[in-house]
Amino acid sequence: MLNHVSRLCLLIGLAWTIFAPATGRADYALRDGDTVVFLGDSITAARTYGKIIENYTLLRFPERKVTFINSGRGGDTAVGGLRRLDRDVFAHGATVLIVAYGINDIGWGTKADDEHRQLYLEAIRGIVMACKARGIRVFVCSAAITAEDPDKARGGFLEQMCDAGMAIAREEGQSSIDVMRSMRAAQRKVIEANAHAQQEKDKTSLHTTDGVHLNDLGQLAMAFAILKGIGAPAEVSSVAIDASRPAVTSAEGCKVSSLEGDTEELKFDRLDDGLPLNLGLFRALQFRFVPVHEELNHYMLTVTGLPAEHKYEMVVNDRSLGTFTADQLQKGANISHATANGWVPGGPWDAQAWALAKLSDARGELAASLSEIEEFQPLRAAADLAKLRRQTASADAELVSLQRSLVAPRPFHFVIRPAAEDKP
Repeated sequence: MLNHVSRLCLLIGLAWTIFAPATGRADYALRDGDTVVFLGDSITAARTYGKIIENYTLLRFPERKVTFINSGRGGDTAVGGLRRLDRDVFAHGATVLIVAYGINDIGWGTKADDEHRQLYLEAIRGIVMACKARGIRVFVCSAAITAEDPDKARGGFLEQMCDAGMAIAREEGQSSIDVMRSMRAAQRKVIEANAHAQQEKDKTSLHTTDGVHLNDLGQLAMAFAILKGIGAPAEVSSVAIDASRPAVTSAEGCKVSSLEGDTEELKFDRLDDGLPLNLGLFRALQFRFVPVHEELNHYMLTVTGLPAEHKYEMVVNDRSLGTFTADQLQKGANISHATANGWVPGGPWDAQAWALAKLSDARGELAASLSEIEEFQPLRAAADLAKLRRQTASADAELVSLQRSLVAPRPFHFVIRPAAEDKP
């Protein structure tokens, strides 16, 4: 018989099981109906890291209608961001604000003093408090890293200032994302790879030549940091099949139907709740520096019961993903960006992601073109601005509709069979 203490522990354990917060998909901070605004300087205005976060959300959570607005402005500071909250945040109906400032606030290091530190912190507090009063969920990010040696930059003025800014957000019940330290992990991998490069042209970087602005790899590293900071789950979906019966032994985040065949040819349909993030031709090569594959893209297939002496071709919707050993399939293969030919997309989910990236680029270019007209007086005076805004909004709505149609869940037909070189 359980004593009083044991019964109490059991009840507490049951209560935790029932009422503990959900993990995985439920933890992702962007909810159905959210409008997410990115507020920052030229690194934000480049629109790249924001589009990666947009693409991830659309692919992984196609059932959630989340709107993304980029309100980055070149040369801006936190003080400037505070001044334009009404126009560039509140007017869009923001429910989530992701704030990224720092380097311009201290004049690229030429104004790293107490006066400018205080201006930054007061502006961050102003942004947080104004948004909090309107029920907007705020994520204050530390600044993106510069090309400075990560060990020398650690503990420097910019890092300490950003740490204080993130602390303000947490003090006010909002959230912070340490972009800087996350990006340094990628930077160290780049430095290690460059140490083994045979020629200068073989070296890579996270930055453009000025050492401050980010190139595509740097933007991916920043997007990765923010995605991790808003709770992006690693698990996309997973399927396990015993080919010897055949039988589905588990399916998480997806449904499996029409399973038939045997170890000589296995067929089934897989309908996923969401899809992995892929970025286009050769972009998967960047994952050796930014661990998207390991930490955001677990799109898994496990097949047991296959004879060990063969290699197996995997074909999905008539597209070959290449060959796998029986051991690889038994341990579980992450097929998120598997392909038989690096020049073309792999699985149909890969093609969907490549196409989505182009649609998101189109949204970005459309918004940037209107911004150019709004910002520069000669263009503004010559244009029927109200009409252009209406037309832009209409075109953007069509692009968003296309995005959502593209990522809508659809079944994929899998065939697994001995590779041609293994057939008798």
